[in-house]
Amino acid sequence: MDFSSTALRVLRQVAESGSFTAAAARLGYTQSAISRQAAALERGAGSALFERRPDGVRLTPAGLTLLRHARAILDSVEAAEQELTGSASRADPVRLGLFPSAGAVLLPAVLARLAAVGPRIAVTSREGTTPRLLRALRAGSIDLAVLTSRPPHRPSDGESPRLHVETVEETELLVGAPAVGMFTGRTTVHVDELVDAPWIGAPPSRSEPLLGVWPGLPGRPRVVHTTSDWLTKLQLVAAGFGVTTVPARMSAVLPHAVSLLRVEGAPPEIRRILLARLPGRPAPTVAAVAGAIVSSA
Repeated sequence: MDFSSTALRVLRQVAESGSFTAAAARLGYTQSAISRQAAALERGAGSALFERRPDGVRLTPAGLTLLRHARAILDSVEAAEQELTGSASRADPVRLGLFPSAGAVLLPAVLARLAAVGPRIAVTSREGTTPRLLRALRAGSIDLAVLTSRPPHRPSDGESPRLHVETVEETELLVGAPAVGMFTGRTTVHVDELVDAPWIGAPPSRSEPLLGVWPGLPGRPRVVHTTSDWLTKLQLVAAGFGVTTVPARMSAVLPHAVSLLRVEGAPPEIRRILLARLPGRPAPTVAAVAGAIVSSA
């Protein structure tokens, strides 16, 4: 089998992106170029590596096997490039992925804890939805992923081998409302009162439902603004333009003009914060970052 590093990068990016189109955009190639590289990989492997599905592209068992080796090969190639160009860091790199709201509370505390033990770990981070981070973890683009799950808290993905996943924390979902306005001075709200409320949500995708709206809300929610940016959401709430859902753990970073309300008349909505990595014994630096995440949470 003769695989080029370019073809292996395509394999890794398709695994992470979940589609040929998205992989082409990330790598700066045309979609036809990605398709040619995918076909060349399959010819070289002598078996199908990609499963075309209505919701995107998944790797077959053979593709996952090749991906496992591709991660090691590409890491070695990138390390060689850094040494040859003199750009290798003296600190050991750890790549961390987080779901969007985790960065505001968890990331600064983790970095501060790691800085206190010395500069030997260089953490880089990126945000993404839980499905996207799972693909990046499988693809070897990140070393650790901080994820969130909602009931019934099924396993994070159905791929094999199973990821190592541990629960870091549980947090209750609340409603963020303007401190002055429709629910002034209150600490609770009945779910029926939220039916006609103006909601500020995040745009849904194929892999993620509408976020920012209370789950199981009776009736169709009136969504007046959609944004994937947490700061925009909270500032809109603070200015009195709507309400949104907020994990209780974010209370420390909310604007002063935002109040948190517990929802009555509906079952509590508990969200789990999970820490995931590939199976097997982690590198000492990855284990150190994982420990800092658990301690900070």
